[in-house]
Amino acid sequence: MNSDVVVIGAGIAGYAAALRLRRAGAGVTLVTKGMGGLALSPGTIDVLGRLGGAAGPAGPGAGGESERAARRAITHPYAAIAAADLLPEGHPYRVIGRDATAAGVDRFADLVGPDLLTARPDGAAEGAGTGPGGSAANSGEGPANLWLPTALGAVRPTLLVQPSMQASVLHDGGRYLVVGLARLKDFTADMVAGNLGRAELPGGGRVQARAITVDFEARAGESDTNAVGHARALDHPDGIDRLARLLDGKVRDGETVLLPAVLGLNRPGVFRELADRLGAPVGEIPLVPPSVPGLRLEHWLDRLASAERVRVVMGARVVDSRIEGGRLVSVTSAAAGRPREHRADAFILAAGGFESGALTMDSHGQVTDTVLGLPLAGVSADGQENLRRLIHHDYWGAPQGLFRVGVAVDAQMRPLGPDGTPVLAGVHAAGGVLAGAVRWSEKSGEGIALGSAEAAAAAVMAELGHDAAPDANNDSLNVTKEQD
Repeated sequence: MNSDVVVIGAGIAGYAAALRLRRAGAGVTLVTKGMGGLALSPGTIDVLGRLGGAAGPAGPGAGGESERAARRAITHPYAAIAAADLLPEGHPYRVIGRDATAAGVDRFADLVGPDLLTARPDGAAEGAGTGPGGSAANSGEGPANLWLPTALGAVRPTLLVQPSMQASVLHDGGRYLVVGLARLKDFTADMVAGNLGRAELPGGGRVQARAITVDFEARAGESDTNAVGHARALDHPDGIDRLARLLDGKVRDGETVLLPAVLGLNRPGVFRELADRLGAPVGEIPLVPPSVPGLRLEHWLDRLASAERVRVVMGARVVDSRIEGGRLVSVTSAAAGRPREHRADAFILAAGGFESGALTMDSHGQVTDTVLGLPLAGVSADGQENLRRLIHHDYWGAPQGLFRVGVAVDAQMRPLGPDGTPVLAGVHAAGGVLAGAVRWSEKSGEGIALGSAEAAAAAVMAELGHDAAPDANNDSLNVTKEQD
């Protein structure tokens, strides 16, 4: 099976790169062993929310040793990326850069459309023009992060939200009614409201929050229904009507209603219908996986890839590769004992990191890229040294060194060896496999994924001689996936 490009991995980086290349005219095969990580994500676009603290010391531009170690909130993520000395040495944003990151975020927001990612509710920074996703990529400091409540009532930063979360953005003096659903065990309204009432917003300010819990029956006779089950019930007008009746008369003047993120899986406008019924703004609070907002993005990208004629090969774990003259020319996938070779002129590795199994560490301390066997930054050939240096048992203490392990790349996202030179021609890397970031603490995962996918796709297009083509029409979503 031959293509211009093979993309390995179906997370946000893999889909973004595959669709970017397909729209530029390349023939693209996306090979994946299963679903990507979007179902584990909150469905927002985090670019850079924090430095220091659990992420380890910030770069020298943050100040002295104590200032570098202190946890700090990032207000303007693009400005922080542009000021590269704020970032620790080896951070992927140092090579991706502000422009590619902002372009990747804008392109993705345009790709999924306003029903799934909203332009900024507060507009761009002063004097800034915005791209399709409202990111103000090339002007001023760019947009400021938004602050959303979590399912524990903490406050977290993000750059772009789904429209269903727009009303959830916390503002000084805001008044919120947190609504629990008695049969959804992953969300405790009293805890969320209590913690929000005690929290101080970054930059100052507080909110008022109170809680109620209603007994919404998502499935008849079922007392413990997960988030997806609730979302499917609310895809139907009857579900919306039943929930609205339970909340009738409960909302006070001036309050915003905050619900767990279950307001429809396949109908993104459910929150608007409920807001109209209640006469008050309604917003979602993301939950633990499986994430309904993440699944909304996953399902849309899956359908869009089929409509754009990306060849998606599911259930296809890469088990072998062929190298000729120092260049990767094919990978082999296997499922149900049937190997299949995928030949291409270029390859993008976007299979994720430790969470997906693309990177592993065994009991002897050996750390491995399980897909292509690329060299990894931040590890030693001595497994015992890795065990001493990369993992410790003081889980509330210093950052785990393992979090920063991954593939080092140059500005074209080409994997580098220990001497800083590219190690395998025809290969580019993107997303969670990249070394140097503690994404969960920094709140940087989607920005790194989209920025690196943008840079990798641009490099591949230059190598193949493809120019960017106008976006295709997304209306015809009727092509089925191939099953390996």
